[in-house]
Amino acid sequence: MGIDRFKASVRRRRRALAPLLLTGGLLLAVPPAMADGEPASVTVRTLVQSTQSWNGTRLPAYPSGQPEVTVLHITIPPGVTLPMHHHPVINAGMLIRGQLLVTGAAGARLQLKAGEGLIEMVNQPHFGTNNGSEAAEIVVVYAGVQGQPFTVLEPAGGRSR
Repeated sequence: MGIDRFKASVRRRRRALAPLLLTGGLLLAVPPAMADGEPASVTVRTLVQSTQSWNGTRLPAYPSGQPEVTVLHITIPPGVTLPMHHHPVINAGMLIRGQLLVTGAAGARLQLKAGEGLIEMVNQPHFGTNNGSEAAEIVVVYAGVQGQPFTVLEPAGGRSR
């Protein structure tokens, strides 16, 4: 997938998922301790909770400005490698289908399988590769600032494996 198609895909998904932002923000604001009044059939499972990203780096302070939460559902076909990029904001995701290998520019690697969550690296170049035989689908929540990008592509040739 070319960089321009990748950027266009991110923009389309951002616009299409706008109605989910309010709903997702409300759901994330309810801590598990509030589940006492829930019906017995409702379960709450923490996928990941940490003050560090998946490679052990401490998360930075939230940026100042008007908060903007973005939720993306990203589908990566088998064998596709995303371009090297970084996120200037805190984000977390859950792989809902397939598998994904996330590789940091410094060499750290994380193999994700369906059902696993991660807290992504902030301001550290990395890329993902669908190294499975089916499409990988990941839902990612970005805690950003209105008008600021949540993904920044690295200059071409900046990939290390």
